[in-house]
Amino acid sequence: MLGELRRRYPLLVLAAATLLLISGCGGSSSSMTTPPPPPPPPTAQFDLVQVASGFSAPLDIQQPADSSGRLFVVEQGGHIQIIQGNGTRASTPFLDVTGRAGFTSGGETGLLGLAFHPQYAQNRRFFVNYTRNIGGQLESVIAEFTASSTNANFADPAAENILLILNQPFANHNGGGLAFGQDGYLYIAFGDGGSGGDPQCNGQNINVLLGKILRIDVDSPPAAGLSYAIPPSNPFVNQTGADEIWLYGLRNPFRFSFDSASGNLWIGDVGQDTYEEVDLLTPLQGGANLGWNLREGAHPYPGTTCSQTGNTLTDPIFDYDHSNGDATVIGGYVYHGSKMPDLVGIYVLGDFISGRVWSLTQSGQTWTRTLLLNTAANDLASFGQDQAGELYVARYSSGVIARVHQVGQP
Repeated sequence: MLGELRRRYPLLVLAAATLLLISGCGGSSSSMTTPPPPPPPPTAQFDLVQVASGFSAPLDIQQPADSSGRLFVVEQGGHIQIIQGNGTRASTPFLDVTGRAGFTSGGETGLLGLAFHPQYAQNRRFFVNYTRNIGGQLESVIAEFTASSTNANFADPAAENILLILNQPFANHNGGGLAFGQDGYLYIAFGDGGSGGDPQCNGQNINVLLGKILRIDVDSPPAAGLSYAIPPSNPFVNQTGADEIWLYGLRNPFRFSFDSASGNLWIGDVGQDTYEEVDLLTPLQGGANLGWNLREGAHPYPGTTCSQTGNTLTDPIFDYDHSNGDATVIGGYVYHGSKMPDLVGIYVLGDFISGRVWSLTQSGQTWTRTLLLNTAANDLASFGQDQAGELYVARYSSGVIARVHQVGQP
């Protein structure tokens, strides 16, 4: 996938420990030998069930709320492909942006993200995040398209409505994720602009859109000079800072999602050299500073030359180091499906470099990461979630879309 994601570490083999659930026995004054307890029940096991294959560098999986059962697969090279509800692939792409002016892909550039409007079944609107090079300047583009009214499997690329263009100072850390929150607004993830260590201090600069998660309104009349409206409750409206900003202090939030039950925002923010982090924010935490590049994860970043903006840093709920070959967090979803009962209400995430997939659970103030399964090194690019709450993975190197499956369940 992304140049940074092919970095530094070989895949180390992690032996999964078996959790033994042993019941204690009460004391007894009898001299009779207490029979041994029955063997513990097996812990849940998980694997992947292939849904479709043959994709070229798949980076994202999305499904609109249109009752069609289709999965839409974003390919980095500029196509969105369709897996029909019956599991077959559509013969032609849903969208092809390779002919858009200056479109560029490779490394950490390309077609990076997709979000369907919550009322897609009625308005056929969807939004993408891609990169282009115009006159030597790399740009991130957030654009709107509309599916054909006569062919549900086709969107005309010439009918593009560009909402936002952001100059990128370097070719990496472009972010890529898009998602609608329960508030109906579109959230957009941008990395810090790239190079290494955030040399321009974009993460802490609230006057630029790099190193941020933005929140915009794509349904109201556009604000003056913009192609979108600004939600009036955005934290920097009518004060110092860019109106679009929802969160700041991020390095490269490649994948994020909303919990469909609570509306909470989960972010996997890719780290620099040592730590990967997971952030969890409620809908009331707009304006939070997540700390980059003052910190990497919850740890001071030794290379910083930047000044903190604001008085408070918001801690990640979890971070992990690179010592076991995990080096690029891939944010996932809180599971709310029916086919994996042991994961209901639990956040699932992974790592691109190692290919591992974990659950993340909370007990008191402690978050625990538990290995669920392995994919392959440099292969786990993204998770997807369908309208029933089931989870999928996009396998970048092998070109496979697979469903996460609990062994013994449908």
